[in-house]
Amino acid sequence: ESLLAAVPPPMREIAEVLRRVVHAAVPDALERVRPGWRLIGYDLPIGPRRTAYFCFVLPEPRHVHLGFENGVLMSDPDGVLQGAGVTKRVRWVTFRSGDAIPRRQLEALVREAAELAALPAPARAESAGRR
Repeated sequence: ESLLAAVPPPMREIAEVLRRVVHAAVPDALERVRPGWRLIGYDLPIGPRRTAYFCFVLPEPRHVHLGFENGVLMSDPDGVLQGAGVTKRVRWVTFRSGDAIPRRQLEALVREAAELAALPAPARAESAGRR
């Protein structure tokens, strides 16, 4: 909440909707603020003492990103993921004030990101070859 308090109200509202999307898609996701990155990160519990970082909500003054740590490996049938040519691995969807937020589409992306994060690295790479 302290992270979102510093964000303009329209972006704060979008960030809250995106937080709900993540929790609806992956109810077990662990949410924590990563102050150094100025984002809300989500980890998937994958063992007794192990988690896997899989997505984030990054509020900025003019827009909010819903991002995916292994986004380059994700299927993107609707072509909504951004970041190709900008980052090697991370991909995101950006929302501005007034944009519709396609919850079902985003929930599917969040679930896929969590499924990828839960795979061991070799299986994750192999999975990417099938997408």
